[in-house]
Amino acid sequence: MRESPPLLRSYNDKGLSGGFLEDFAVMAIPEHTFPSRTKWLLRQKKLWAGLTLWLLLGASLVVLGGRMLPLKMVEDHAMTPVQHVIGSLIELMILIVMMGLVQLIARRRSYPDLAARAPNRGVSAREAAWLWVYAAIVLGFGQWLGLRLFGEGIGLHLNGCISGATRVQSPAEVWTWAMYNGVFYALIPYVIFRRRGYSRRDLNLVSADWKNDTFIILLVLLIGCGLELLGPNIFRLTHHQQIAGGSLSFFVHLLGTDLPIMIFIYAILVPRYYRLFSPATAFLLGAVSYPALHIFESWTNYDTPMHSLLSVMFAFFVFFPAGLMKSYLTMRTGNAWVHMWAYHAFTPHVMVDTRLVVKDFGIQ
Repeated sequence: MRESPPLLRSYNDKGLSGGFLEDFAVMAIPEHTFPSRTKWLLRQKKLWAGLTLWLLLGASLVVLGGRMLPLKMVEDHAMTPVQHVIGSLIELMILIVMMGLVQLIARRRSYPDLAARAPNRGVSAREAAWLWVYAAIVLGFGQWLGLRLFGEGIGLHLNGCISGATRVQSPAEVWTWAMYNGVFYALIPYVIFRRRGYSRRDLNLVSADWKNDTFIILLVLLIGCGLELLGPNIFRLTHHQQIAGGSLSFFVHLLGTDLPIMIFIYAILVPRYYRLFSPATAFLLGAVSYPALHIFESWTNYDTPMHSLLSVMFAFFVFFPAGLMKSYLTMRTGNAWVHMWAYHAFTPHVMVDTRLVVKDFGIQ
């Protein structure tokens, strides 16, 4: 009888078996051929099922959304449901190409053992469940607090991301948004899990190959910035606005959305997903978790049951491709910093959102 690979034996020792083991063994055993990894990914039925559901979600938006989606979008950014679906399909195709390039760069690296960075299945399940309960409370309280203080709830993005700004926010509101998200989604969870004994490596915050990670970051960042040049971007501002506004946009978004998403989802939740589920399922959960935290954006409309349904559907449809990219970069490198620097902090939050910050802070 052929002996199991060392990694597989170690998981058998922990009492795990079945499809999880087989899937994980395929990913974790070092293998240097790019085609074999691609074939493994293309054979995953769960991945195709997830993409099919995403396409059905887009079709449902077209059917139920009518001529224009009932969302709080300014006229310049308002598009028909068909236009939104086409835009998201194009985005997904571009991201798939980028994932392929990342895979090519990292072809000599073995897949990291993310499941080993989480505790046993029982503890992982409890921690993941409590994290989502905590997230629901923070999301709900953010809506109440923002409405009470500024007339608009606190979401994971500033008013204006994706849909265009419906109003100019005060500097006090921007800083409140940044500090609220930074404290409740990043600082508190990080401190709690560090005090529970998890190392920075357990939280996906250490690089196993910083040179390769840097190469991946630069490649993805370069492509992303190049694509941002096709639309309104930082280079349409004055030099002073580019420097002052760009620096400020980088800092407030780092606190308000970059670090919160990285810590909450890709540092803490993702290892627990890999402990609890097969790699394909964990990968998809990492992708879906991103839109799940964005159901209270400034453009959402919850005044009727149908509008509420369409708001949630649109959030999951439009944010899922970006979630796939973030989940993939974390899965491939085992380093949550990679997705933040490559595909969040600078593009779009400096390249595009500097325009919002310049208006909110009145930078001339």
